[in-house]
Amino acid sequence: MRIKTILSALAFCSCYFLIAQNNCSTFYPMEEGTSYQYTIYNKKDKIEGTTDYTVSKVSTSGDETYATMQLRFEDNKGKNVFESDYNITCTGDGVRIDYESLFPSQLQQQYKDMGMEMDITGTDVQIPNNLAVGQTLEDSNVNVSMDMGGMKMKINVEMTDRKVEAKESVTTSAGSFDCFLITEKGKSKVMMANQEMDNKIWLAEGVGMVKQESYGKNGKLLSRMELIKYSK
Repeated sequence: MRIKTILSALAFCSCYFLIAQNNCSTFYPMEEGTSYQYTIYNKKDKIEGTTDYTVSKVSTSGDETYATMQLRFEDNKGKNVFESDYNITCTGDGVRIDYESLFPSQLQQQYKDMGMEMDITGTDVQIPNNLAVGQTLEDSNVNVSMDMGGMKMKINVEMTDRKVEAKESVTTSAGSFDCFLITEKGKSKVMMANQEMDNKIWLAEGVGMVKQESYGKNGKLLSRMELIKYSK
């Protein structure tokens, strides 16, 4: 179940930590040292842990800018549960987030160290610079096949039905923000274990993801995450 939890956390969160920096991207961080911290709450509104994101490296080639984002999750006792990183490409019209970001690099290395052969395919997450209410965003996914002799394992993560639903004001301990509300359906499958969620993500221009909520099939809140501080 641990891998399922980690994949869910990444699949439904890691693609929305955004901040305006230059003409290349309205939303995504493209400046080294930019950092964010979020608090994660469970369905009982108790703190499960904190997630920190840092832009560790930025480079430019032609009309494209590339950034590496580092992620670190600590539980409510301060224990480092996992770390990961992923790549972002900014083209001027928006950003593409490497589909492998949906599968933690730390887990990839662990499985490779175990001697597993891995095949990872998918579709990058795309976020345009210009968002508007009523806009439909493209789906994204990652598919992982692993083989270690007689042991085989498949993992699939999808984000579908991505839409810009509204503009709303949101307040957290980091401040009050005017946001775009994006909704999407998230699915993860690890062997025979399936999980489906409906997600809401609030994004503010010049700041990024301010808040995120995930709901189960019954419509009940499963978890939420809020921005508590950021620096650039």
